[in-house]
Amino acid sequence: MESLGVPLTEVGALTADGQTVPASHIPAGGDEIAVLGVTRPQPLPGPARFLLDVHLGTLARRLRLLGVDTAYESVDIGDAALAARSAADQRVMLSRDRGLLRRRELWAGAYVYSHRPAEQLKDVLSRFAPPLTPWSRCTACNGVLHATTKEALHDKLEHGTERSYDTFAQCTDCGQVYWRGAHHSSLNAIVEETLLEFGGQPSTAPSDT
Repeated sequence: MESLGVPLTEVGALTADGQTVPASHIPAGGDEIAVLGVTRPQPLPGPARFLLDVHLGTLARRLRLLGVDTAYESVDIGDAALAARSAADQRVMLSRDRGLLRRRELWAGAYVYSHRPAEQLKDVLSRFAPPLTPWSRCTACNGVLHATTKEALHDKLEHGTERSYDTFAQCTDCGQVYWRGAHHSSLNAIVEETLLEFGGQPSTAPSDT
């Protein structure tokens, strides 16, 4: 299968003459081989947590917006390092690089078929069905957000922001501050459309920085 360009991450059950066989099976002459796609939602050996390569930054931000635990490499660290991190952190490697997805050390992986972020998001959510908790993660670093007050953020806010908004959240890891600013309506549209199709837990946490 891989010699035909299909990573094993995209292969479900394999059968030889109607009998289920492992990926290591060596067909005999005359065997009739059937290759099935992965089931949806696809079972995983652990929580649905993800690792995205450098080419999937928009998808990473949208997954984080929806509260999905998503690690992302903003620079190209190489296939070997990505595969090792997938294994060490037990994360599903998402990539459009078929060569990367052929690496045996991956904990789990999936090929991202579309070039368009909206289609990429729907594909990942339908395939792995991760729990959705919008507005709960930092879109910059994947840290967890917590509610805070403008008084606590006095030294971090510009005067106009402090005067105009009352609801704030802050990342527990990088300290990034969020509020419902100019981009909230477009981000909220993504969240509402996704929840309508895939379900999840709505939240009222701020969204803009």
